[in-house]
Amino acid sequence: MQVAELAHASKIIFGMDPMILSTAILIITYVILFTEKLNRAVVSLIGACVMIFAGILSQEQAIEGIDFNTLALLIGMMTVVGISEKSGVFQFIAVWSVKKVKASPRGLMVVLALVTAVLSGLLDNVTTVLLIVPVTFQITRKLKIDPYPYLIMEIFASNIGGTATLIGDPPNILIGSAINLSFMDFVHELTPIVLMTLAVQILAFDFFYGRKIKTTEANKKAVMKINEKDCITDSKLLVKSLTVLVGVIVGFICAEHLHIPNGTIAMFGASVMLLVYTAGNGHEERDNKVEDALGLVDWTTIFFFAGLFAVVTGLEHAGVLELIGSKFVEYTEGSIEKSAMLVVWVSAIVSAAIDNIPFVATMIPVIKEMEASIGGREAAMPIWWALSLGACFGGNGSLIAASANVIVAGMAQREGHPIGFIKFLAWSIPVMLVSVGMAAMYLHFMHFAG
Repeated sequence: MQVAELAHASKIIFGMDPMILSTAILIITYVILFTEKLNRAVVSLIGACVMIFAGILSQEQAIEGIDFNTLALLIGMMTVVGISEKSGVFQFIAVWSVKKVKASPRGLMVVLALVTAVLSGLLDNVTTVLLIVPVTFQITRKLKIDPYPYLIMEIFASNIGGTATLIGDPPNILIGSAINLSFMDFVHELTPIVLMTLAVQILAFDFFYGRKIKTTEANKKAVMKINEKDCITDSKLLVKSLTVLVGVIVGFICAEHLHIPNGTIAMFGASVMLLVYTAGNGHEERDNKVEDALGLVDWTTIFFFAGLFAVVTGLEHAGVLELIGSKFVEYTEGSIEKSAMLVVWVSAIVSAAIDNIPFVATMIPVIKEMEASIGGREAAMPIWWALSLGACFGGNGSLIAASANVIVAGMAQREGHPIGFIKFLAWSIPVMLVSVGMAAMYLHFMHFAG
């Protein structure tokens, strides 16, 4: 510790050991989060404040620990996607795709998996399931078939597809912002394993479900009568929003050459989107539309992240994460391959048991502490990719492992098609084990073979 930090540590409440106290605060915060008895933003913010009250952090240190690039990226993309969704473009894509396979239940299985995976990579997996699941219910009702296999397939496809890009899954946003990875870094490194894993998932679902689900020609005709153009509610907004959305994605792709943070690109895109969304409106209408658009941002998630960053910063200042990092290096004997294999499996298993976001937020500074002992950032990159793959694929391990899973389960419950926790495990555990096993082999051959 530096002298200033030692002086601050002397102010720890009741003279307690800062390592023990900060760890206790973290554990209590996480336990309350996992019970889901209280709002997660409230819990993480209280945890952050307790870190300050206990003397582990000063307010300035807590604020410094917040990754504002991550928050800017989330706020910007939520605004851009939220306004774009008002045009109906994403529902149009889903219905159009289903009609291309002639409303075949088997083809529906494949096309919904692909659409979900692609949109999860370009938007994010939570937004994607919010858009795709209602369309799924609409189509399966007309086909008079059970929506269950399609829903769980969409959960898996959203988590797998979201793994491919910087913005597809919150763990990737955290990792990318923490070590300045670009949109294309994720695409180049992770898209191959995502495509392979998605192909295996689609084949498995087709074998166990797709080829067995039947419907009548009359039901298919009912689906084919749906006019996808009716999904477009605002054609002018469609053109504007797609232009901005494409511009933002291009900005992400060029970010590494422009040396502009992803958060700045997302916020600029959101600002432009708000500008074109309200162009030509009167003062009062313009202000109302801006307030409405900002209301599309999931502020609960934003404040949850802010509090979580501060809680983890408390552990960092107390020296807990440095200790964990050194023990990790000691256990793996400084081997990068052993570290990567351990991280990918531990990340998956822990993420299946708890939400993958707090786990990744805790692991990021741990891996940073390890870097100096194993040859620096470049040498440690396989471990960072292992964290991404393990956390994102581990999100398929249970119904509570990722936000997208919880959202789909809630929507299914409201529609009268509940997804049971235990029933879901019959699929989720095999899917997670196979996908993580494939990820481990991929990491081995990409970084360590030969």
